[in-house]
Amino acid sequence: MKTGPDQRKKKQIKKDLKNQDLKNKNMVNQDKTIVVAISGASGSIYGVRLLKELIESGCRVLIILSHAGQKVLAHEMGYDPGSSFLLFLEEYGVELGRGIVPEIFLQDEIASAPASGSFIHHGMAVVPCSMKTLSAVASGYADNLITRSCDVGLKEKRPLVLVPRETPFGLIHLANMTRAARAGAVILPPIPSFYSFPATIEELVDTVVARIMDHLGVVNALGRRWRS
Repeated sequence: MKTGPDQRKKKQIKKDLKNQDLKNKNMVNQDKTIVVAISGASGSIYGVRLLKELIESGCRVLIILSHAGQKVLAHEMGYDPGSSFLLFLEEYGVELGRGIVPEIFLQDEIASAPASGSFIHHGMAVVPCSMKTLSAVASGYADNLITRSCDVGLKEKRPLVLVPRETPFGLIHLANMTRAARAGAVILPPIPSFYSFPATIEELVDTVVARIMDHLGVVNALGRRWRS
């Protein structure tokens, strides 16, 4: 089937609009600094998809990996803990050249920037958030860079999004989520929506990623919004 002039023109217009949308998002988000932690719960893809969208939308991103988080990344997504995480992101399809190259920290690097309240950022997300990390945040047990950064975010009144990946939730889990929410955290379980008719796992995951970005104040165009 041949493509006529009208069809080619429509495709070009669609491409131009997409490029303009990406340019607009980069302009809006380029002044934002976001901290993303990946802890040792199943659902690493949520963290990786969030990183992809944040980096490609122009945000400065600081990444913190827990030891258990690295193991889950290796099991679920083929990451080699002995290699570069930036290389892994590139192989996954993250266009690092579109934005600022992210900074990467391990949980033991407790003296890093996110551990201090004097370091200004625009929000933090723990994606996925293990029940151990949730428990530490809820009780103020800042024993590593992830939990210290969360503790700092709460005391400085900055957005903190916790994405707890467990099912079913036990009473202790629910109590910890309540305590963290009362302290100022947003509890955002990775429960995808279906009204946009996602056709792939990535599109399904992105329905959650979009909500995380909304709460971090990062402009995004992931999926279709209800009644819009």
